[in-house]
Amino acid sequence: MKFSVYIRQRIGSILFALIGLSILIFAIARVLPGDPARMALGPRAPEWAVEKLKEELHLNEPFLLQYYYWVRDGFSGSLGYSLVTHRDVARDIVEFLPATLELIMYATIARIVLAIALGVLAGRYANTWIDNTVRLVSYVGVAIPGFVFAILAVVIFGYFLNLFPTMGRLTEGLVRVPAITGFMTFDALIAGSFAAYVDALWHLALPAFSLVLGGMAQEARITRASIVENLNKDFILSATSHGIPERIIILKYLLRPSLIPTVAIMALDTASAVGNAFLTELIFNWPGFSRYGVNAMMNKDLNAIVGVVMVTGVLFAIANVIVDILVAYLDPRIRVIERAE
Repeated sequence: MKFSVYIRQRIGSILFALIGLSILIFAIARVLPGDPARMALGPRAPEWAVEKLKEELHLNEPFLLQYYYWVRDGFSGSLGYSLVTHRDVARDIVEFLPATLELIMYATIARIVLAIALGVLAGRYANTWIDNTVRLVSYVGVAIPGFVFAILAVVIFGYFLNLFPTMGRLTEGLVRVPAITGFMTFDALIAGSFAAYVDALWHLALPAFSLVLGGMAQEARITRASIVENLNKDFILSATSHGIPERIIILKYLLRPSLIPTVAIMALDTASAVGNAFLTELIFNWPGFSRYGVNAMMNKDLNAIVGVVMVTGVLFAIANVIVDILVAYLDPRIRVIERAE
């Protein structure tokens, strides 16, 4: 079987899983307690208005018929009407998702660089004060939830030291950045405003820091353990006995196989950051996708709940495919070998 065929099969299985996810979350959203039409219109709305809204949203139809309408609208580019924003859910996602993706992108870059650097450093100097320090930081990062770091960052760096902003994506009154990609830093560069770019990065610093620590600690520990294990392997001892410089051994021969278990965790941590970001976005008043999802659940906004969960599922699916490709690239032993025809 060719490797490309294997990837296509993985994508096919993921699509099948996403169909199952859509049915499951569609059913769960409709059995939650509370009348979504009544919650949207308020307790003083007349009964005829509530019934009219239910009819417009097909809430009085059987479950399978409701799901059919949702899938039909989905193929036409609509994810249904939001009871909170009074807009199409697809439009809401297009507006709010880039803010969260930008936050996750910068947090992921920082997390990967720091995790690999600390893991290699701890593994290279195993059982020394350097290793013990890195392991202590890792234990603290794993044990403390991300929202605690977010609160501490706001209190220490935002209020006491007043070094970073603690709300929003851009300072009010600064030059207005046109919404082109939805990524504030990219849009600032496209508009040619370096001041807005730096200001956007400054606003990203604290929320990204809050998302970095937990995943970084776990990935650093995994990298460190893999480095220590591979340092005693025959191919490393052979390279050392041949007088190859240590820097080349680490970068060329040691790092690649040691990153195999870390890569899978990194990709899944990146995908799960969408769900982990909701408290961070609430704390920093970040106008992102995760906060939108929380508001949808608290107001029983059915279409928005389904849309948020499906987008999150798609991100996890993409992460799984990326993991398969990267792991196969890093470890030739598990690649699917093409058979001679």
